[in-house]
Parts: sequence; structure tokens; C-alpha cells
Amino acid sequence: MDEQVLKEFYVPKYILVPDSKDEVPPRPPSTPVIVFINSKSGGQLGGELLQTYRQLLSEEQVIDLGQEAPDKVLYRLYANLERLKSNGDILASEIENKLRLIVAGGDGTAGWLLGVVSDLKLTRSPPIATVPLGTGNNLPFSFGWGKKNPGTDRQSVVHFLVQVMKAREIKIDSWHIIMRMRAPIKGSCDPIAPLELPHSLHAFQRVSHTDSLNVEGYHTFRGGFWNYFSMGMDAQVSYAFHSERKLHPERFKNQLVNQSTYAKLGCTQGWFCASLFHPSSRNIAQLAKVKILRRHGHWEELHIPRSIRSIVCLNLPSFSGGLNPWGTPNHSKARNRDLTPPYVDDGILEVVGFRDAWHGLVLLAPHGHGTRLAQAHRIRFEFHKGAADHTYMRIDGEPWKQPLPENDDTVVVEISHLGQVNMLATPSCISKSIYDPWMPPSASGDDAESTEDSDDESMEARRKFGAADTFKVPEDIDIAHLS
Repeated sequence: MDEQVLKEFYVPKYILVPDSKDEVPPRPPSTPVIVFINSKSGGQLGGELLQTYRQLLSEEQVIDLGQEAPDKVLYRLYANLERLKSNGDILASEIENKLRLIVAGGDGTAGWLLGVVSDLKLTRSPPIATVPLGTGNNLPFSFGWGKKNPGTDRQSVVHFLVQVMKAREIKIDSWHIIMRMRAPIKGSCDPIAPLELPHSLHAFQRVSHTDSLNVEGYHTFRGGFWNYFSMGMDAQVSYAFHSERKLHPERFKNQLVNQSTYAKLGCTQGWFCASLFHPSSRNIAQLAKVKILRRHGHWEELHIPRSIRSIVCLNLPSFSGGLNPWGTPNHSKARNRDLTPPYVDDGILEVVGFRDAWHGLVLLAPHGHGTRLAQAHRIRFEFHKGAADHTYMRIDGEPWKQPLPENDDTVVVEISHLGQVNMLATPSCISKSIYDPWMPPSASGDDAESTEDSDDESMEARRKFGAADTFKVPEDIDIAHLS
């Protein structure tokens, strides 16, 4: 039975390796897949999973991300498919239309592949299933693939492949983020050029001098994310965790140990006693002026309560290992505050605030949520000289220490809608789409269309951002550090 099922996932070698010889199957596979595995994720699990998938499929179909980057694999594949189709190869056309991708790793690994697929700008982007091999696993959990590390035996892998075959497609928004700042010359945030930005995602890339997004006298960085951008004390705890993992990688070999270490760092960083250990000068209202642009309207300043120490701009309903900070507002509250249900493909981010870890624990209770601040199509953070010389930020689990102005300069971080990618979802998917048939009519229709208001950056300038360049992991980076 397994052998018959596995034939449905098979991709002939000549499709994957140009000019190679292979037998053409009597009929096209129903669910051809390419599998990308971070063999260094999940302790020993990544390597074991790589071995099992290669035994069940073929070595050419299963890519070790430690050996070959996904952009090279996919560019080669699609170039070969175009060549074969131009020569009248019907199977190549069938495989291109039915192709599905699987990525096994943490959220950083999944984001890497999502960025590459985004940059291909294909007429029909292959949908992606995510295998949870990281610590938080917010992306897999959001689409029903679970958050616990999977089994690596033959039966578990075949079961997962069958789930991929049955999974439905769902689009999710991708978000563009741009940061302008003067590089600091000295201070606590060395090294200075470039900053220690999240290299495992390459979430930011220096913009060239000829780029229209540049502003004279400032360094401009840009990148993207799919799940969330956060700032404040939650990012500080995450930064401490990543720093500890870089110093002592041998201590972070399995998911349970990673999660317990994360919890301990939350205590030692004062997240549970924030009023004592976290100076008010680092609260969000004291650090930044926050402006939002709703779908229709103008920029408006967002009021941030003075007690808020962490702010999250959320696209998916999973944060910090499966928690949902936004929750589900009841109908009366939603109507009174002009809130809509949270969808992953509506071009809207949910903005949530937290006072401390105790506030965060309400997420464990039924209907628990953070402080709902706003829903926005674009968000801008403006940092001016203040009592703090730095803060902490993170996107999709990757944190960094961000210098703040020491004089009259301004650091600007702006988030705007970029596009969409296709994901695969199981029946237990918790993400909601505006196009789900059971959603109310008011959730979809004309209002769901992206309507970018033009201001100092044109829509075209923001659209030309290339995700593959931005999310490309440098050759000298150990991918074991991808979350």
C-alpha cells in the first residue's frame, strides 16, 4: 500500500536534473513534492528526517539545506520545466501545475523558503507545507501541522505525506518592512556596520545608493515577514535566548530543553517583575511615536498606554509557540471599535500590547487576549532621542538589539503590505481566510482588495522588494541557528 501511495509523490529525475535520463511514469503523479530539510534543526531529528524522506522518495527530491540553498534549487527546476514545456513535454506541465513544497525546520527555515518562492513571482506559486522542527513552530501550528517535533520513522513520514496530499491551499499576506537610521559610531550596540540584524532570515538588506527608498544621510534597510514584528521586552527575552544558543549550541539539542530555557530566561530578564526590573523609559510609549494607516484613510497617531512594555504586529494567529494575542473579539466590542475578525489574507495586521509576562499568561485562559490596540494596513514607528539608547526587536522569531538616536536623529521603522504566498492547511488549521465559505459576506468582497495610499514612497518602490535576496542565508552562517 505504501509503495502505491508513494508513487503519487514521485518526481522523475529528468525534471529535477537537466539532461538526465529517467523512465517516464505511465501517468502523472497526483501530488508531486519537493522536500527541503534543515538537517541541523531539532537536534538529531533533521538528519534522521532527511534520511527517511530520501529512502521513501529520491535523493534529488529531498534537499538538505545545509548543502544547497532553495533559491538555486527552484531557479534550476523552473528553468528546466520551461525548457521541457517548450519542447512539448506534457508531464512537465502537469508536474508544474500540481507541485507542492515541504519545508522541515524552524520558523526561520520556513521563512527562508517563503521568501525565495515570493521572489520567483510565478504565475502559479507552489503551496507550502511546514514540518515543525524548531522551538516556537508558529507557522506550522497556524496551518494545522502541529507544534511538536514530528516522528522520523517511515510510518510517520508516510502519514505526513498523505496529509500533504489532502491539504487545502490558503493564501497568506507577506509584509514589507523598511528601516532608516544613521549607523551608530560607538556605544553598547557594536558591531556597527552592518548591525547584528537577524542574519538567519536576512530580514534586512542594505538598500543601494541608487534606490528610490534611500534618504540622504541615512542608511536604509528593508526586508519582510509573514507572522509578526514585535518590539520591547518579549524581544529582549528572545534576544537573550538566541545569544545563549550561539554561545552554547550543545545545550540546545531538543525542543523541550529549548522551551524550558526560554522560560527561565523570561524570569531572569525580569519579564515577570517588569515594574521592578524594566525601567519605564523602555516602555513603548516612551520609546516611540506609533502611527497607523487603516485601509481607507490617513495616517493617525496610535495611543499606546504608558504601561505597555511590548507591542506585537501580528499576521497569523500564533505567537510564542501557539498563543493568540489578538483572540476573537465579541460582536459588540468589534462593532463599537470598528474591528474585523483576524484573517491571514486581508492585508491587515493586528496590533497588540502587553504589560508584562503575567499579562501574557491571560492568553492561556479561554478567550484570553492582550491589549487590542488597532488593526492597520500600514504601521510606522518613529524613534527620537530619549532616556534609552537601545531597544529590542524581532520578526518571525529572529531578534536583534536596535540602537536608538543619541541626538536629533530619527529611526523610522515602517511596515506595509507586500503580496501573498500559498500555504497548505490541514482540517485543524486555526488560520482564517476572508474567502472561506463559512465567513460572513462582509468579510470579503471589494473591501478585501489591497488599496495602497501613496505618500513619500510609491507603491511601485515598495513592490519591487526582492524577497530571495533579502532572505538568503549567507554562506558563512551556520543554519543550525535558524529558529
